[in-house]
Amino acid sequence: MFDSLSSKFSSAFASLRKKGRIKSGDLTEILDEIRLALLDSDVALEVADSFIERINARTANSLDEINRGINPSQAVFDIVHEELVAILGGTARRIRYAKVAPTVILLTGLQGAGKTSLAGKLAKYLKDQGNTPILVASDLQRPNAVTQLQVVGESVGVPVFAPEPGNGIGDPVKVAKSGLAFAKDKQHNIVIVDTAGRLGVDAELMAQARNIRDAVNPDEVLFVVDAMIGQDAVKTAQAFLDGVGFDAVVLTKLDGDARGGAALSITEITGRPIMFAATGEKVGDFDLFYPDRMASRILGLGDVQTLAEQAKKAFDGESAAKLEEKFASGDSFTLDDFLSQLEAMKKMGSMTKLLGMLPGMNSGAMKKQLDNFDESELVRTQAIVQSMTPAERTDPKILNGSRRVRIAHGSGRQVSEVNSLVERFTQAQKVMKQMRNGGGLPAGMALPPGMALPPGAGKAPGGQKPPKKKSRSGNPAKRAASS
Repeated sequence: MFDSLSSKFSSAFASLRKKGRIKSGDLTEILDEIRLALLDSDVALEVADSFIERINARTANSLDEINRGINPSQAVFDIVHEELVAILGGTARRIRYAKVAPTVILLTGLQGAGKTSLAGKLAKYLKDQGNTPILVASDLQRPNAVTQLQVVGESVGVPVFAPEPGNGIGDPVKVAKSGLAFAKDKQHNIVIVDTAGRLGVDAELMAQARNIRDAVNPDEVLFVVDAMIGQDAVKTAQAFLDGVGFDAVVLTKLDGDARGGAALSITEITGRPIMFAATGEKVGDFDLFYPDRMASRILGLGDVQTLAEQAKKAFDGESAAKLEEKFASGDSFTLDDFLSQLEAMKKMGSMTKLLGMLPGMNSGAMKKQLDNFDESELVRTQAIVQSMTPAERTDPKILNGSRRVRIAHGSGRQVSEVNSLVERFTQAQKVMKQMRNGGGLPAGMALPPGMALPPGAGKAPGGQKPPKKKSRSGNPAKRAASS
């Protein structure tokens, strides 16, 4: 969603890094570029102006100090990053649980924002943490809303309280109250109430939401908003804040290709934090919203922490431990290891989305590779590796011409594809060696087939190049003297 904005930030700082010593005019130029980039991304005008004013106040008053530093452009970059984290909310906001169960969470928002799907994702997220949530179907207005919630609940293994068929039949306030009583009786510790939305903000919608809120006295009122609707998201949020009130925001459809200004505006305008974000259609594409991580992604720093967390969930603990032990001992990365990584990667979801979390992967040559990456290549690669013998997986150097022909026939692929895989696997081995020496990928995770790191990939746009490792002399006397 933030590709365009990220690209413009990277471009602005690339030009600033060439300046060396930064002058007042240089700051004005880059801040104008950043302001235009924010406005082009549908960030609210007052938010963009306030953001620029804060950065200008911090940089203009300390320009001499900034220039005395080793890397002036990095100092400006750090200030921009800090202010970006601030307008996104500062720190991650977590659910406030009731002192006496159940904790009641009320979902509000416009029709089409994805409340019902979001209810299922939230329920699964809470269930995975050891809770016993229940969904309450109080959206009796939208056609088939009750049925949809029942299907969603079944898919995540969470019960749904739905005494009314919906489609305009039943009292949503009564359903909400009854659902809360049912949850207490059955000892569910969390109640998620799904409410009706409308195509636009209206008095009836607000009145119904207020009545349900007053009936169940929720511990959290979450405003669900489609991140793709731009500045309208801020207007709608303000209307709900005035008409119903809410404690935090949940952003949906963050995987879309819209400009994403809502995420950068809504907290600043409403004073309410973003608590969760949905980044895809799958029930697992949902997590806490981390302002610092989002700011890093916007500035091209990637989000290795989230990537590592997702990898940890997908990778078998025993296999990961064995691989880490191999890394520590300096053993070679084999095709068997590569195969286990491919299988785990498939569990993690879209490779394009995951690799986009790495520093520098959303710009230049790497961005083109990400856009053109064929997700089905993982399946084809898996078939080729599975057609090899254990000895061939351990030592690909024994793969002569006849062996490669046999593997191609066994996997239903071309010999050229087998040759290409072997070459790319050699690249992956090099990447894993770099990881062992402090590279950018999470431990145990290789680049997928078809991806090759171009020069500079994995380096933060505002950072400095890592120090080069000194080569060892071939002369034993010199080598001993330098050690």
